Amino acid sequence: MSTTAPSLRAGGLSWRVRPRAVAVVLGGLVLLGLLMALGMRLGELPMSLAEVVSGAFDAGSAGHFVVMELRLPRALTGALVGAALALSGAIIQSIARNPLASPEILGVTTGASVAVVAGVVATGSVVGGATGLLATLGVPLLALLGGLAGAAVVYALAWRRGLDGYRLVLVGIGVAAVLTNVKFWLLTVGDVNDTARAMVWISGSLNGRGWEHVVPAALALAALVPATLLGARSLDALRFGDDTVTALGVRTGAARALLILAAVLLAAVATAAAGPIAFVALAAPQIALRLVRSGRPPLLSSAVVGGVLTTGADLIARTAFSPVELPVGIVTAVLGAPYLIHLIWRARK
Repeated sequence: MSTTAPSLRAGGLSWRVRPRAVAVVLGGLVLLGLLMALGMRLGELPMSLAEVVSGAFDAGSAGHFVVMELRLPRALTGALVGAALALSGAIIQSIARNPLASPEILGVTTGASVAVVAGVVATGSVVGGATGLLATLGVPLLALLGGLAGAAVVYALAWRRGLDGYRLVLVGIGVAAVLTNVKFWLLTVGDVNDTARAMVWISGSLNGRGWEHVVPAALALAALVPATLLGARSLDALRFGDDTVTALGVRTGAARALLILAAVLLAAVATAAAGPIAFVALAAPQIALRLVRSGRPPLLSSAVVGGVLTTGADLIARTAFSPVELPVGIVTAVLGAPYLIHLIWRARK
């Protein structure tokens, strides 16, 4: 770790600017832009880059609907969801001091899945068959509420006069196992048409995502990214034991609670927008960690890497087996499984 990195100061706050981290962020943004531009061109109606640009600005052209209502909202949703999941994973891995930690252990994604499956199966004629505002907000709202409820259960069971990262992981794994079985039980007792609709969502899909999904995710990131960056100093301290953290003057309980709340909100918003997309929150922080070569998963770099991973996976999901389109969560799961095995193998060594 360099000790000569310049500092950025704003009022009474200061951040150390690491050139390698800046390069990773800028390089990732360029790659993200290229992937999104490629996604704009590919699809059932292939378009040149000039046609994409003209379609975006010419409301009367044939390509305007394709670009502005179909492909651009989908690409933006994917980038924002990936960034939110990766940022959530970076916070949780830093607090738990465990590279295998992710929003799943906080009960967010499993809680969201159970809530959506229960809602669709129990009230398919209401949520699944509704039209208008209820049809638009029904599933995302259920996912958001379910994710927050799942995280609250894990947090309450893990609390013992404070929050220990190791205990949080164990409780989260147990709660996730119970909720996963509840989800599969609901799928077995539900109507086949309702459960088929629920299965698409719990696989994690960006198909049909519009501006109504882009706006909430963008607002959540706009509010939570600055807040988590301000908490970076606490994350640096939380890498050490509680006694060391206390000696550094960090209020352990308050710092952990606020950062976990931010991680839960980020994961819940992302899951509400696109369903539980697997492995992005797990892999992106570790990839960013190795690229930046820092002591813990870097927040901003992790968010950019998460956006790149999700956008790239969605591009593969759309085009690899055309005209058949896969849920993006299946692609990330296929790509992430070998990575998880690699992490476990390294941990055993």
